[in-house]
Amino acid sequence: MNAPITEIDILIRLSLGFLAGTVIGLERASRHQMAGLRTHVLIAVGATLLMLLSIWLPGQFGEKGGDPARIAAQVVSGIGFLGAGAIIRLGNNIKGLTTAASLWLVAAVGLTIGAGMFLAAGITVVISLVTLVLLHRLEKRIFPGVRNKLLELHYKSGVSPGISATQEVLASFGLQSQSMDVNQKAGKDKATRIRYLVSIPDKTDLPQLARALKAAGDVSRVEIKEKY
Repeated sequence: MNAPITEIDILIRLSLGFLAGTVIGLERASRHQMAGLRTHVLIAVGATLLMLLSIWLPGQFGEKGGDPARIAAQVVSGIGFLGAGAIIRLGNNIKGLTTAASLWLVAAVGLTIGAGMFLAAGITVVISLVTLVLLHRLEKRIFPGVRNKLLELHYKSGVSPGISATQEVLASFGLQSQSMDVNQKAGKDKATRIRYLVSIPDKTDLPQLARALKAAGDVSRVEIKEKY
């Protein structure tokens, strides 16, 4: 039979749960994610507390057949709702998947600490930090990100001489145009607006792109917006 959980055990385990949530939450908060420091701390401490409760209940009420893993299983299932709330969609881009995964992981760390597996929890926190910090930098270097954005060009007059020049500029920057929408005013004012949906790598120098587009044709204004 396992030794009863003492007040010192409770204090140590809840403190370690707080520390684990703080370490992972600080990394997420540094990247301005929706689920940051406080969210991760609350989940880690809450999971630790629920694990302590699931261990304490069978011994307290003399239930020999009690299953300490039952509450833990419900925590693992329930944390998916919080993770789903951290995922947002911006046009064709999905954000928050890594934060959702970190919420699920920090809940597992809290349960592990609550069960008294301190070494396993500590190793998991170290691995998660390596994944979130070092692998993030490596991933951006090897696989530069690409975002879909709206490129809006305002021409002073007709667009016949301007479209081909614009396409050449986009090609020179390695950008791919997925669609194009032309809006030309009637009457004396023949100013034209063209909206492109383009895939722009994160490493693209946007100010330089805007200057090149203005220099290539009869462009009065360049706007680059997020695709929602």
